[in-house]
Amino acid sequence: MNKTTAQKNAGTRQNILDAGYRIMAAKGFSAVGLNEILTAASVPKGSFYNYFSSKEAFGEALLDYYFEDYLAEMTALFAREDLTVPQRLMEYFRQWRDNQSFEDCQGKCLAVKLGAEVADLSEAMRKSLRRGTAAITQNIAAAIKAGVAEGSLKVTNDPDALAQSLYQLWLGASVMVKIMRDTQPFDAALSTTEKLLNQPA
Repeated sequence: MNKTTAQKNAGTRQNILDAGYRIMAAKGFSAVGLNEILTAASVPKGSFYNYFSSKEAFGEALLDYYFEDYLAEMTALFAREDLTVPQRLMEYFRQWRDNQSFEDCQGKCLAVKLGAEVADLSEAMRKSLRRGTAAITQNIAAAIKAGVAEGSLKVTNDPDALAQSLYQLWLGASVMVKIMRDTQPFDAALSTTEKLLNQPA
């Protein structure tokens, strides 16, 4: 395979992932057929299997792609030198509140959208979700530990346990926002987060 063909194949695969990202963030996994994704990506149906062995394999690749993008943004935020560690953490959760709207999450809520649905459908997709969410909580824990070490953050809980609790709090709030069609659960989660991190409201 020459370089041009490899680049074209990579571009086509990425187009399929991008289309699936947008559509499944809105509709979920089971409700979306391959035809809808391939039409949106302008890719012939027969070409799909050149890039993914099955819809399940596509779902796993989609989640891996989602978490890679999510973690890159998270890493960039947590590296900002214009913010203190507590400010970085609170900004992360404020962005969660702002991005994961029940009306239009712009793909930012893919893990929330697919999590409960696909964990029972596919072991490969469940493992991708587990890897991705574990990496997120590890990043939160690392930020908490850095804040404690430098003295800018004072918490009473173990940083790893606190990170896990915070992530689960916001995951639950995201589900409740969708059920209630109201952002009140995010407001409550933000208030609880401020208390757990000993930050002023």
